[in-house]
Amino acid sequence: MRALDCGQLALLRLLEGLRAGGYRFVTVTPDSHRRILAREPGRLARDLRDIFGWNLPFRPASLDQALLGHLREANALDEAGEGLLKSRVRVSSLDELLFLHSAYPTEAEDSVFFGPDSYRFAAFLQAELKGRAAPRRIVDIGAGSGVGGIVAARALGLAAPVLTDINPAALRLAAVNACFAEVDVVSVEGSGLDGVGMPFDLAIANPPFIADGQSRAYRDGGDMHGAGLSLDWTVEAARRVERGGHVLLYTGSAIVSGRDRLRDALEEALPPLQCTLRYREIDPDIFGEELSLPAYAGVDRIAAVGAVIEKA
Repeated sequence: MRALDCGQLALLRLLEGLRAGGYRFVTVTPDSHRRILAREPGRLARDLRDIFGWNLPFRPASLDQALLGHLREANALDEAGEGLLKSRVRVSSLDELLFLHSAYPTEAEDSVFFGPDSYRFAAFLQAELKGRAAPRRIVDIGAGSGVGGIVAARALGLAAPVLTDINPAALRLAAVNACFAEVDVVSVEGSGLDGVGMPFDLAIANPPFIADGQSRAYRDGGDMHGAGLSLDWTVEAARRVERGGHVLLYTGSAIVSGRDRLRDALEEALPPLQCTLRYREIDPDIFGEELSLPAYAGVDRIAAVGAVIEKA
């Protein structure tokens, strides 16, 4: 694992300070977040959850000065006018862990996402990896905040999972999150499995799966109503995973006229690669607000799905 730089070390100290203060915050969808903030327009932060969870502006005197210093050292503060400040990072809790991710709203191209899908992804991995023998090497494809690789490594007692992402900002925060979780990681910048030269026997992925008109990398899943990237990453991982290895995919899939095109495509693509597929819906209806957009014309619903691929 590459040593953290000064800014990352400051963020690590921020997480440690929040843990010492008993900080907990479960992050909701952007749509729910917007609705919560609309209840009290212009409200200032009153506590740590407001500052690092709801990401509200705050007065400098309202935050512990050590935590404020860590934010300054990490260059993670924005001026919010009238002497107010706003954190450039949010912090979410998952079990006993804390994860840094991007400020609200996540509109920038290099945003690092954490939300309800992160919790579902973690639960999917924990269920599938329970009692499983540790693989030799894990690759978390499109790792984002690092939640998948970190959760998998801790569940299996395995060191140094490989985290890949096209977004250097994501790898930067993921390295801090991993250090906080006491997991060594290897970071590889690139799309999908580009740049991963070493063999692996477990690949995990939670790809972007929304048909995003702004083509934001953390959100846009490409064609098939956003499932194209999930299909591409999974097939490539199945092609490259060692015999006896597995690919665990958590993603979203648009259901059209009762048919799941991602499932159909995987069932066609995997047998020639000597791979079997176990596939299930985890949640039948997520991100329903997207259905009003032109990209989802004709779509019944978006389902959260989990796929377990095994290579003979």
